[in-house]
Amino acid sequence: MDINKIGLFNICLLLLCLVGCSSSYNEIISYEKAGINQDFPVPAKAESSKVQFDNPYIKKGEKYRLKNIGGEQGLYPPSDYFEEINTWGWEVLKEEQMGHANFFRKGNTIISIVIHEDYFELYEMDEYFPLN
Repeated sequence: MDINKIGLFNICLLLLCLVGCSSSYNEIISYEKAGINQDFPVPAKAESSKVQFDNPYIKKGEKYRLKNIGGEQGLYPPSDYFEEINTWGWEVLKEEQMGHANFFRKGNTIISIVIHEDYFELYEMDEYFPLN
């Protein structure tokens, strides 16, 4: 190999490493139980904190910070995460979706996940939460 090919190879390898090693939502490998509901998964790398709410239909809530979770302005639902939620036995309630708010049901429990850029909020809904 001549010196130009070696240099080009090293540059390509460096670019590949930079792209493949950047931290983002897509690197989530594991999930853990949510603080508000032990049956609901959250990405293990997400940092939880309290969230304030004044909706009478919300029982509990929690906020999670996670880089790139919703893409720019929270416009892109995290399909891998939603698939994991489904794997844990939760059914998505597509007809209940309102903008960034998505709803999942398991038995009599309904969880709302509101996706934003770099964070999301989980809410366990009260048993009297009205469905369409």
